[in-house]
Amino acid sequence: MQNQLYTTLNNGNQMPLLGLGVYDMYNREAEQAVLWALETGYRLIDTAEMYKNETEIGNAVRESGIKRSDIFVTTKVNNGDQGFDKTLRAFDESLKKLNIDYIDLYLVHWPIKATRKDTWLALEKIYTEGRVKAIGVANYLVPFLTELESYASIIPAVNQVEFSPYLYLKDLAEVCKQKKIQLQAYTPLVRGMRMNDRKLQSLAQKYNKTPAQIILRWALQHGVSSIPKSANLQRIKENFDIFDFEVSQTDMSFIDTFNENLRVVEDPMDLF
Repeated sequence: MQNQLYTTLNNGNQMPLLGLGVYDMYNREAEQAVLWALETGYRLIDTAEMYKNETEIGNAVRESGIKRSDIFVTTKVNNGDQGFDKTLRAFDESLKKLNIDYIDLYLVHWPIKATRKDTWLALEKIYTEGRVKAIGVANYLVPFLTELESYASIIPAVNQVEFSPYLYLKDLAEVCKQKKIQLQAYTPLVRGMRMNDRKLQSLAQKYNKTPAQIILRWALQHGVSSIPKSANLQRIKENFDIFDFEVSQTDMSFIDTFNENLRVVEDPMDLF
């Protein structure tokens, strides 16, 4: 098994840098994907109440036979469950569905204007009571992080956003680094939309890797965690096979120029 790389979060907990996202997977498919991923060597599984598959993810974690403390499980509070009391109930509900002893990371899924402050304060309560190992946010661009600072007494451990060479949020990456918030990329592979990009293809040939592996390695070398989603065994394995090579500094800088502000998910700024 290849060596998974880890990052130390701002509260001292360790989190794998590469994980499996399970958006849009249901029932046995979701369970099977997680089992394959854990067998392959993944140790970070990212789900959400919104995905309606927490039960299956928990089943796979228990079924894998891997020590619970070796698996990092993330879930998120759904938009309709935000607000102080509702978030506390949503957390209990997620824990029940996952049917595991604890959750490693609990995130605010989207920064919903009317509720994001109370939701964050609920997360702080859950964390200070020792009921979750780490708390964080998702889809928080710089203005949201600035606003959060005005009322948060705990700095988010993780900020999960849409991020790829084609949506290279350099300013956000720098702000997160300064604030010691671990940046995490969802849809890092742009849902396959740029796999035929000639620039990317030529790099894949140069390193004898696939375009997806080049993108994931690029994120890794920028210190950004990635959670590519796949229910296909070959892809799950391919996405994990990125620990045996390194992209040169010149090529890293070249990939940095691929940015075209390409979003495949809605822009969080619409919620500001």
